Amino acid sequence: MSDEAGQDRGPHPQVLDIEQATLGNDTYRTAVWTGTHLQLTVMSIEPGGEIGLEVHEDHDQFLRVESGRGRVQMGPAKDELTLDREVGDDWAILVPAGSWHNLTNVGEEPLKLYSLYAPREHAHGTVHRTKAEADAAEHVDSS
Repeated sequence: MSDEAGQDRGPHPQVLDIEQATLGNDTYRTAVWTGTHLQLTVMSIEPGGEIGLEVHEDHDQFLRVESGRGRVQMGPAKDELTLDREVGDDWAILVPAGSWHNLTNVGEEPLKLYSLYAPREHAHGTVHRTKAEADAAEHVDSS
């Protein structure tokens, strides 16, 4: 990962090349900037991998695919995913609070994306090198 996005610099002002930070990221998830009301993370999802079906009850999420191919599923309930779309380079995904959603890498290369949460979702300085590490951290956080 580039030094530009190597550590969480929030809540201090920051300017960065988001494309470079996203494409240079090799972790599943890294918090780049965590403020009081907003958070920026960069992600790299391996082929066949996924974010995992989830819902954020109290905040909206914006995801942008920089490179790769993904399948977005979203809907009002975990068993009612009414939106099912393939996305690729330069696509944006807007997830309203309360919507169940998943993003799966359906390509042959890592899916590189960034995500904005409002309000923030993860602890300041979060780095999850793998999905398994992220899942373990979320299990501890919800205990």
